[in-house]
Amino acid sequence: MADVAETANSAASRVALITGANRGLGLVIADRLGRAGYRVAGTHRGSHPHSDHIAAWVQLDVTDAASVDAAFTEVEDRLGRVEVVVSNAGLTRDGLVLRMSDDDFTSVLDTNLTGAFRVARRAAKSMVRARWGRIVFVSSISGRVGQAGQANYAASKAGLLGMAKSLARELASRNICVNVVEPGPLPTDMTATLTDDQRAQLVAAVPLGRMGELDEVAAAVEFLVGDAASYITGVALAVDGGLGM
Repeated sequence: MADVAETANSAASRVALITGANRGLGLVIADRLGRAGYRVAGTHRGSHPHSDHIAAWVQLDVTDAASVDAAFTEVEDRLGRVEVVVSNAGLTRDGLVLRMSDDDFTSVLDTNLTGAFRVARRAAKSMVRARWGRIVFVSSISGRVGQAGQANYAASKAGLLGMAKSLARELASRNICVNVVEPGPLPTDMTATLTDDQRAQLVAAVPLGRMGELDEVAAAVEFLVGDAASYITGVALAVDGGLGM
């Protein structure tokens, strides 16, 4: 294991790239890793907030393989080799299946699932050479239990687990761990559109009786990318208050 120990830097110097880091959960994850000492690169599609904990911002469109490659190259030039990737960028186009167009379905899968694949494929190149890496896909409990009006979103999030398990098997021999977090209901733009009655029904279905906090999910991500989780790969960690039981 000496070669692994030599190539794996301490958390204080590792470069972490978080997609969709310009708002919501992605921003909270990026800030938390930055506070923990990671050199964080956050991606955005057009604009981003200021954060003292994010070392670099880069533009990235996960639906474009060339954009993915360009973003990684920029981060490598500015911060160094990307050792940790949190694939968080996502899209929703909710609607009942009888009203859902082909584009509504395929565009969500292209962003949430195929986009995550493009990011992981690019990240794995340098991780394999270095014989160390961490990849975490941000899924959703909807991918486990389904949700009316979200056939596209739930399918994309369910697909992340199968992909993570496959990549975990492929990359394990190079000391690369690939895992998934499955957040439950959170105070995000998605739940902000719910009515008070819908929000109350959602919370009532959660055994712990409340929505989660964004930082609770970020804490799970920090654990999975850290040394304490070095023997964990190919798993889905539900941070959902028990909703998916």
